[in-house]
Amino acid sequence: MKERLIKIKPNMLIVNEIFHSIQGESSHAGRPCVFVRLAFCNLRCSYCDTVYAFDEGIEMSVDDIMVAVRKYKCKLVEITGGEPLLQPNVNNLMTQLSDEGFEILLETNGSLDISKVDTRVKRIVDFKCPLSNMVENNLWANVTHLKFDDEVKFVIGCREDYEWSKKMIAELQINRRCPILMLPVYSLIEPLQLVEWILKDKLDVRFQLQIQKYIWSPETRGV
Repeated sequence: MKERLIKIKPNMLIVNEIFHSIQGESSHAGRPCVFVRLAFCNLRCSYCDTVYAFDEGIEMSVDDIMVAVRKYKCKLVEITGGEPLLQPNVNNLMTQLSDEGFEILLETNGSLDISKVDTRVKRIVDFKCPLSNMVENNLWANVTHLKFDDEVKFVIGCREDYEWSKKMIAELQINRRCPILMLPVYSLIEPLQLVEWILKDKLDVRFQLQIQKYIWSPETRGV
């Protein structure tokens, strides 16, 4: 996968899909948003819902992506994947979008360095819990690069995930750097269960649902 990425031409990206929908997660949930989903991912989470992005995509220039984004006349744009930071040219895209006045969210899996991302971008770092089977890939040095307007996300699939997340939040003092989101893995754990744990422990986090999976069928693409 890395060799394939190195061969991407300057100012080009491999794009899985671009679409206009409702932000389903993060503190921006519910807002209309343009999504630019890039291809490829370096992780294989047990509950992944975007497997199709692993190797499906077309080559597009940053300029062509900008044209596609502008046509929706929506100022909120999320760069997602896959794992967008696998393609270094994504930084050019995020900078150009920011220069043009777009509000940019970056959804990243926490395994790659976020320090080179334009400081105007709001980074949503999805550190992986034990049930994902990818926990060893978390790059904890990213915590030191978090800004107050970034967000850290923990996707909870079981009690072990919850207790582990609490431990990491406390040890790394993540809550002193930016807001923390917790959401249940869709269909694996009841939302009420996670809410009860958070309330019992008086945990300073924002509970979330993946609202796009309640609006549309969970398997629907392009939403």
